[in-house]
Amino acid sequence: MLMKKLLFCIACLLGSLIQVQAQEDNGKVIVAVDSTVASTPAIKFGYLSYDLALRQMPDYAIARQKVADLRTSFDAEAKRVEDEFNKKYEAFLEGQREFPRTILLKRQTELQELMQKNIAFKEQARRELQKAEADAMAPLKDSLKTVLSLLVEERGYAFILNTDANAFPAISPTMGEDVNDVVLQMLSNGESAK
Repeated sequence: MLMKKLLFCIACLLGSLIQVQAQEDNGKVIVAVDSTVASTPAIKFGYLSYDLALRQMPDYAIARQKVADLRTSFDAEAKRVEDEFNKKYEAFLEGQREFPRTILLKRQTELQELMQKNIAFKEQARRELQKAEADAMAPLKDSLKTVLSLLVEERGYAFILNTDANAFPAISPTMGEDVNDVVLQMLSNGESAK
């Protein structure tokens, strides 16, 4: 989907650069290409692995550690609640034949409620972890976006491609420039892209 959009955008860009004029002269079609097309510079772009750039940022490890610590806390609580449920379930199984019907139903209801609470807790923990990860990564992504915007301006690129997930298995080295090293240097040193 992304590839189709990108190719469509490039085709539109190229289509707007090439102006073809067709004239009909006694049934013959004469095609003339606008002379400004020849003087139009080739599109120049950069490409990098966005994930690699993020992982190489100095604060990436700190952000990941915060999320890992939160995950550890949630996992410990989930384990505690699971152990509590297992103890109650074992006690229920041991005594179910001896319990009067009212107590049996009460304990079954307690176990069902506890199981539902455990499921709800796990879902809430999953959502909170996703949000914590997004919040931790947001400043890093903003910094990377700023560096990429600066690089586009300084190097005169039309755009910078993200090569992750093998989205672009082949890139022309005459039109595209690998900017991984430049971006990593800019992120670690705070230097300009020159």
